[in-house]
Amino acid sequence: MSTTSNSTDNNTAESSDREQPLVAHLLELRTCLLKSLGAILLVFLALVAFSNDIYTFFALPIQALLPEGTSMIATDIASPFFAPFKLTIILSFFIAVPYILYQLWSFIAPGMYSNEKSLAIPLFVSSVLLFYLGIAFSYYVVFPIVFGFFTAIAPIGVAVTPDINSYLSFILKLFFAFGLAFEIPIATFILIKAGVTTRQALAEKRPYIVVVCFVFGMLLTPPDIISQSLLAIPAWLLFELGLLMSRLVDKKSGNSG
Repeated sequence: MSTTSNSTDNNTAESSDREQPLVAHLLELRTCLLKSLGAILLVFLALVAFSNDIYTFFALPIQALLPEGTSMIATDIASPFFAPFKLTIILSFFIAVPYILYQLWSFIAPGMYSNEKSLAIPLFVSSVLLFYLGIAFSYYVVFPIVFGFFTAIAPIGVAVTPDINSYLSFILKLFFAFGLAFEIPIATFILIKAGVTTRQALAEKRPYIVVVCFVFGMLLTPPDIISQSLLAIPAWLLFELGLLMSRLVDKKSGNSG
């Protein structure tokens, strides 16, 4: 009886030891999530008073191209409040992205080897910068071209007066699309370094990758060839950048394969 009792106690102790790290990790993950949400909330509280000014800034690309005497409209009674409010929330998330990634890093870093850490830090920094670069590219390059095209082809007698909610949905879709597209070099580099595929294999599949980029552009942008091309072509060039990054790192490490 005593032997059975000791065995049961040992099994219980081992089970408790296994469960304790899991509980600790879950508590740590919860802390990271709460800190990330807190950062978003703090940024939002700092920006909410300027919601209308923020919306005005992001509406400049289309307002500059509207025909003289026309303006944006609000077809819903609550739109003048909710559209800037929604944009401010999403902008708060964008601004808090570096801190959110830092929290993610602090959660996974203890389980990484030193060589993995030395590679992960530049990747985290690069991913944030590329995400912001994608948003800036869509705002300063894509928006003027797309909106200039749309306003120029309006039929005679049709006043171009975009709704503020529709415009917000449009630009947010493009922001996310270009932000994600500019992460392609990082994704390509990680796939190669992780051994999921090789640089040579991806290079051989280049024609298919180009097709995938255009499909990606078709799915993530409005249904017009200009927006799709403005996303697909940079996506393909960014894929090539990912291949170049992996080649340079291999050469630096002395691995020419």
